[in-house]
Amino acid sequence: MPKISVLLVEDHHVVRKGISYLLSLEEDIDIVGEAEDGNEGIKMAKELCPDVVIMDITMPNLNGIDAVKQIKKSMPETKVMIMTMHTREQYIRQALREGVSGYLLKESTQEELVNAIRTVHKGGVALSPSISRFVLNEYVRQSDSKKEVDSIELLTDRERQVLRLIAEGKTNKEIAKCLSISKSTVNIHRTNVMQKLDIHDTVGLVRYSIQKGIIVVDK
Repeated sequence: MPKISVLLVEDHHVVRKGISYLLSLEEDIDIVGEAEDGNEGIKMAKELCPDVVIMDITMPNLNGIDAVKQIKKSMPETKVMIMTMHTREQYIRQALREGVSGYLLKESTQEELVNAIRTVHKGGVALSPSISRFVLNEYVRQSDSKKEVDSIELLTDRERQVLRLIAEGKTNKEIAKCLSISKSTVNIHRTNVMQKLDIHDTVGLVRYSIQKGIIVVDK
């Protein structure tokens, strides 16, 4: 079975050599190159085409995040894994946004590092426990935000009135008469409601109105 080729990009010599030594003990991992900054890492990645790049973040000349961006742009199939001491949310977001397959802290054990390399090589994602918690919390936060975007709160009072009347089965002409507005204005409100709720048919609007309690269906 072919070994997993790994490029190590780390500016601290002792740390880089230590990681390199630990990985050299694994039969299925081959350290094909070492770089001490982002620019050198990009150059070596293009020359060596490694399976996995292990990248630090804070390095001279070019930081790890910017290096990841360039590597993923020119070599999208290459798996890149961040290994750093940084736990700041800003770094985590930027790294994930640029397409890293892993984010490990330098406090990780040898076993965790080796397993992470094998995981990302197979197409998986490897995260340190504290980073996993952040990603999960971020997902929940974004899900809550999306719910707010999809909610009834997005609609104006007039749009809610139009939605309620649509759900009650009234025609545009009847809605116009009820609200003392023109049919063309009703059409504008209907279009706005559908766009804001991302619902594009009357049946969907009725279902949404029932779920939100805008109308009550007799049992």
